[in-house]
Amino acid sequence: QVQLVESGGGLVQPGGSLRLSCAASGSIFSINYMGWYRQPPGKERELVATITDPGTTNYADSVKGRFTISRDNAKNTIYLQMNSLKPEDTAVYYCVIRLGDGRYYWGQGTQVTVSS
Repeated sequence: QVQLVESGGGLVQPGGSLRLSCAASGSIFSINYMGWYRQPPGKERELVATITDPGTTNYADSVKGRFTISRDNAKNTIYLQMNSLKPEDTAVYYCVIRLGDGRYYWGQGTQVTVSS
């Protein structure tokens, strides 16, 4: 079993910044990738960013240039630095991990609200 613990969400004004963290623990032998998805109010869950074990990153077009995903391999932790936040970034942000054996695990989600 694998556990994901997210932190760092909250309320921020438009143009502000937040940093999300996601720490993975448990039976982790190899990681294919870790990443972030989000679910805006009334909408489906969507990709935000992923980072593979070698460090290759992938971003949704809507966040390119504003968000940065990074990883601390020693801690099995990923981060999402979110800058220039917009009201449309408001969502519940979920951490995801895909293990080398193909299994997926999701975090419980953390709320990010961008509002003045």
